[in-house]
Amino acid sequence: MIIFLLIICILLIAIVLLQSGKAEGASSIISGGNSNLFANRKERGGELFVSRLTLCLGIAFLVICFVMGF
Repeated sequence: MIIFLLIICILLIAIVLLQSGKAEGASSIISGGNSNLFANRKERGGELFVSRLTLCLGIAFLVICFVMGF
């Protein structure tokens, strides 16, 4: 079970690093700048796949941690 959790952790870290940033730049992250250009942007193709894979890996990580805790 611990090996499976380690594999999930490594995959989760890698897939999060592959995701594209939603902010325009570092100044937007710090100041919380609001840009209307990307307000209604939808994920498509590979970006949607990476987002859903991140969600699935996160849920798997949470469930495995709860199972190991009890």
